[in-house]
Amino acid sequence: MIDRPDGVEVVATATDAAALQRPPLLVLDAVAEFLASAGIGTGPLSWERIGDGQSNITYALRVGDRDVVLRRGPRPPLPPSAHDMVREARVQRQLAAAGIRVPQILAVCADDTVLGVPFYVMEHITGEVVTDAIPTALDTAAGRAGIAFAAIDTLAELHAVTVDQGELARLGRPDGYLERQVSRFAGLWAMVSRRDGTVVADLASRLRATMPRTQRHAVVHGDFRIGNLMYAPGAPARVAAILDWEMATLGDPLADLGYFTATYARPGVTATPLELTPVTRLDGFPERDELVSRYAARHGDDVTRLDWYEALALFKAAVFCEAIYTRWVDGERPGDTFGPALADGVPLLLEAARLRL
Repeated sequence: MIDRPDGVEVVATATDAAALQRPPLLVLDAVAEFLASAGIGTGPLSWERIGDGQSNITYALRVGDRDVVLRRGPRPPLPPSAHDMVREARVQRQLAAAGIRVPQILAVCADDTVLGVPFYVMEHITGEVVTDAIPTALDTAAGRAGIAFAAIDTLAELHAVTVDQGELARLGRPDGYLERQVSRFAGLWAMVSRRDGTVVADLASRLRATMPRTQRHAVVHGDFRIGNLMYAPGAPARVAAILDWEMATLGDPLADLGYFTATYARPGVTATPLELTPVTRLDGFPERDELVSRYAARHGDDVTRLDWYEALALFKAAVFCEAIYTRWVDGERPGDTFGPALADGVPLLLEAARLRL
């Protein structure tokens, strides 16, 4: 943990923030005041940026002797309806009530004068996020397989939650979910990009023309991948919490399964910017089809059209990544190494989507 501001991303006071050309992401005295007023804790405040997210930003904080996590959106301006931290916190509270493994929300700040954007604070969960390294306790053949099996079992568990009554029934409109996803992301391209959108428009048309019939409705996470899971310490592999609920809604659960398999890296599969947990290319991790069969056995879904859902995932990822690329071009992400790689990375995502249709 870092106990002092870096003067760029994190500053001590609002006066320090006002002196910067770009707004910081944390203002320590403002955060300390909020934590105290919410009854979370008082005392020395230290921080550490965590996670592999390229959009919303997450910090581990220690206030006094208590560890918590703060999650906020990127610097403004933000696309319409994106990075809604207040909604994300509300969704997690609803999911917790339904028995889903999510961190406990401790406080929500809807006042964007504190940090420039709304944010929320949640409990700290001890564990590890698997991205480019395997936890020592799981670095065996059984442990590696267990990482993937625990992930797919957790996804199947999420999709088993009843959504036709109670608070979760108001999470979204499940009917027409796939069509809305295609239309929304096709429309976003012109808002976030300065590059030609011909390929995007063509892909959207092909996605609409070949759209499968939704078999059932469930809570859809929207970004379900191994890198958005917190694994409990030790072995065997156990998922302690599902993270990053910004895009959660009700819809077609195979959209989550297709997103998971599209992000699941294996030897012989061309890498894309959507591949954020490259360790699954190593020996010991099960193949895609084994994971799909394991999921389908739980719910009895017809998964023969899963390539379409993977194409949707890659299409959406291309639009997300294009927004990041444009922000980098505009100088809003200085020092970023991910942004410049998207000059070629976004066309790669679009081509990967096309090949699945």
